[in-house]
Amino acid sequence: MNDYYLLGRSGLRVSRLALGTMNFGVAGFHAAYGKTSEEAEPIFRRYVEAGGNLVDTADFYTAGESERILGKLIASAGVRDRLVLTSKFTNTVDPTDPNAGGNGRKHMIRAVEASLKRLGTDYLDLYLLHTWDRITPVEEVVRTFDDLVRAGKIRYAGLSDVPAWYAARAQTFAEANALTPMITVQLPYSLVARDIEAEFTSMAQTLGLGLTAWSPIGGGLLTGKYRRSGEGLTGEGRLGGEGPQRPVSERDWRVVEELEKVAAELGRSMAQVAVNWVATQPAVGSVIVGASSVTQLDSSLGALDFELPAELRARLDQASAPQWGLPYQMFTPEYQSWIVSPGLGIGDKPAGYQPPVWNAAA
Repeated sequence: MNDYYLLGRSGLRVSRLALGTMNFGVAGFHAAYGKTSEEAEPIFRRYVEAGGNLVDTADFYTAGESERILGKLIASAGVRDRLVLTSKFTNTVDPTDPNAGGNGRKHMIRAVEASLKRLGTDYLDLYLLHTWDRITPVEEVVRTFDDLVRAGKIRYAGLSDVPAWYAARAQTFAEANALTPMITVQLPYSLVARDIEAEFTSMAQTLGLGLTAWSPIGGGLLTGKYRRSGEGLTGEGRLGGEGPQRPVSERDWRVVEELEKVAAELGRSMAQVAVNWVATQPAVGSVIVGASSVTQLDSSLGALDFELPAELRARLDQASAPQWGLPYQMFTPEYQSWIVSPGLGIGDKPAGYQPPVWNAAA
C-alpha cells in the first residue's frame, strides 16, 4: 500500500485503504463483535507495517474503548506523527443531558476534548460530524470546526452520513466566509448500496470533497459467506445471527451471484473484488476496511493489487445498477440525449483515474 492520494481539495495525503476500528473494544453498542486490546494490537500493527496511514474511530465506538485502545496502540508503536488520526462526534454521552449529544457547539467542543484525552494526543488530524442531527444549523457546525482548527485541536474537518444538500451548504458557507473547508464526506458505499451516486459523487467532485466509503462489502453480504434461506439468509456473522436481519432483495442476490462469478474469473476473493470496485469509483479517496484478524486484514490489503478489467466492471455495474426515481432518471445518459444529440460529441472530459500524488517506493 504505497500509493497515497490527496483527500478532497486539501494537501492531506491518505492511503487508499483506511483502518476502521469500530470493533476495537468490548463495551457498548458494538461489544458483540469487539476485540480486546491484545486482539486489536496485531491488526493495528499489520496495517501500519503495510503502509496504511488513515485510521478511523469515533467517540461512540465501544463506548469510548476504541479511542482508548487506539491511543495506547499508537503510543506503543510510536507512530502518532505518521498517522492521519480521525475521530467523529454526534452521539450522546449522557442521555439525561440534552446538550451531551448532537452537533451543537457546546457538545462539539466537549466531545473533541474527551476524544483527545482518550486517544492520548493533543490534536486530531481529521474530525468529522458523525451523523446529521436534523436540528443544528450548519453554519454553527462550520464555525465551530474553524474555531477548533484555529485552536490547534484539529487539522482538518469533514462530515459523515449527512444529506448531500447539507454537505453542499457546509462547503459553500465555508468558502464564502473563508472558514475551514470540509475535505471529506464519509458514507456507506458498495455494490449493494449505490444510493450515494444520485447526488454525492458529483457534489463531492464539484466542491472538493473526497469520499471515504464505509461498509464496502455490504455488512459482509459481499464476502460470499451468506446464502439464501427461504425469505432470509444463513451464514456465520452479524447478518446471519438472531434478531433483526438486514433485508436482502432479489437485486442484492443477483449482485452476489455476479460478484462470485467475476471473483472466480480473476482468481480473487469476492471481498477483494468488492473493495476494489469501490476504491476505483469516481470521487472515492479512501475505503474503510475493518478486520477481526490479521488474516482478514491481509485479504483486504490485497484488494488493490490488481486491476478490475473494464468488461468485468461493466458486468458488476449492470448487476448492481440502481433504479433511480424522478428526478434522478432525468440525469442519466439516456435522458440527457434529449437535451443534446450524442452524435455531436459534446460532453465533459473523461472521468479517468487520477494518479497518486506520492508513492513511497519512488
